[in-house]
Amino acid sequence: MEVKRRELLAGGLGLALAPQVARAMSGTAGMHGLIGRMRARPGQRDALTAIMLEGTQGMPGCLSYVVAKDPVDAEIIWITEVWDSKASHTASLQIPAVRAAIQRARPLIAAYESGQETIPVGGVGLRR
Repeated sequence: MEVKRRELLAGGLGLALAPQVARAMSGTAGMHGLIGRMRARPGQRDALTAIMLEGTQGMPGCLSYVVAKDPVDAEIIWITEVWDSKASHTASLQIPAVRAAIQRARPLIAAYESGQETIPVGGVGLRR
């Protein structure tokens, strides 16, 4: 049976990339994600949204930080975050601007309704 050069190279490339693909699919590539649902006090969603967007510039390791209004419930916001590591997220909570924003937001938050850690594996806009 004759093995063609192209098939041999493709097989070799597949074997060479297998560990990186396996790490990315298993989540050990290092990215850390969070998705949270937060309920604002009545009439405070816009103010809470504005505060949650403050201090988000210059957060080392932050690959994506999105604050979104729920299209159905007028008091709900969703926050989706992607970090290069869990350690970067933890460190961000010590940044003075982030700490100040959290302190100002607390009185406007009625409840943290749900939160979930995720293991991002890639997507549009995410660069490693």
